[in-house]
Amino acid sequence: MEQVKDLALPHLPMETPEFAADPIPYFNDAREKHPWLAKCAFGYVITQYDAMKDLLIQDDKMKSALEGIVAIYGAHGTPWGRLTEESIVASSGDVHTQLRNVVTPLFSPRQANANRVYMQEVINRQLNEWLPKGVFDFEEFIAYYPVGVICAMIGADHNEVPRLRSSLETIGRAFSMDPNLVPALNEATEVLDGFVHDLVAERRAGKRPEKGGELLDILIKALDEGGLTERQFYDLLIFLFGAGYDTSKNIMTLMMYEMLQYPEMYERCAVDMAYCEKVTEEAFRYHSVANIPRMTTEEITYRDVHFPVGSMLFFPVSIAGRDPSVFDDADTFDPEKKRSVRHIAFGRGMHICLGQFIARAQIAEGMHLIAQRVKNPKLTGEVTWRPFYGVWGLEGLPIEFEQAPAA
Repeated sequence: MEQVKDLALPHLPMETPEFAADPIPYFNDAREKHPWLAKCAFGYVITQYDAMKDLLIQDDKMKSALEGIVAIYGAHGTPWGRLTEESIVASSGDVHTQLRNVVTPLFSPRQANANRVYMQEVINRQLNEWLPKGVFDFEEFIAYYPVGVICAMIGADHNEVPRLRSSLETIGRAFSMDPNLVPALNEATEVLDGFVHDLVAERRAGKRPEKGGELLDILIKALDEGGLTERQFYDLLIFLFGAGYDTSKNIMTLMMYEMLQYPEMYERCAVDMAYCEKVTEEAFRYHSVANIPRMTTEEITYRDVHFPVGSMLFFPVSIAGRDPSVFDDADTFDPEKKRSVRHIAFGRGMHICLGQFIARAQIAEGMHLIAQRVKNPKLTGEVTWRPFYGVWGLEGLPIEFEQAPAA
């Protein structure tokens, strides 16, 4: 057995723009030097698919590292720091089970299918507003879609979408390991907290949307029956918006980026919903967006490497599906290829993504309708990439296109 600190591990410069723009060669090189482990500026990186799968289920020996990241930022006691440290994602044990039991029924496959009508209405409304431009930044355009969907599900006014989207975009950068973001993160947290308090006050006063809003009713019922504290209740509402935003927005931007190179794939998405769902799954494998930080709470020994308590481990599930030792033709984007191994884009263990069924439905429904109405899209400028830490993805995707009317 070897102590992890004594290993001569490759270093991954995950904080650099060059790494974010093309991380795959860095990971391939790192695996040549050590089969499953590397170092980074803030801890250790698990670089191999199988090792990620094995370690991510060890919930009894690890916890979310969000508290540690708040400490790195010097943000204990701030609005954003408190929200992060007390969130369902950061919780464990009985508290995590309690919170998860409240919200799990809201995110079942059945609920995802029931909400498809909202997804279709929201994306068609957005397309009606944006298509006359003839050119736009697809990343900016699509950012409003998941916010609009959760507003419809929860019964919030659609006019709130722009300011919510701005705050959620700020929160989405929280784990890019940049302490300079703290003032903006606090401001965004206060905007979201004020919004959910006002929303609930209006619902209790009898104001209801013409349709929908049952999701909020269920959460209010859990609060009134003692299943949640007031603070847990409002934090869960904020979590619903945050969790629904980043994954869908960034994956859909990356899907469009890939399909700009494969126009026949894009055209098929317009007429074949089942194929669109295959493209969605392949996007999660090919380059997802999540990078999961964990902190060891007990000593862990894995493949004869010993990690002491307090070790920071990063699980870049965003690139796990590109591991050539597991996936044939790992660097080929191929929705039709039958794979015997599934991606782990939604994580594993107790913290596996609650909203995965809604995300899948939302992405496929959105891209299906976009492909019907945004015709012959073409890239019109350079693209840049978000920091690899935290939620990875494209920062801007300028396109021009021909528009088609709604069916």
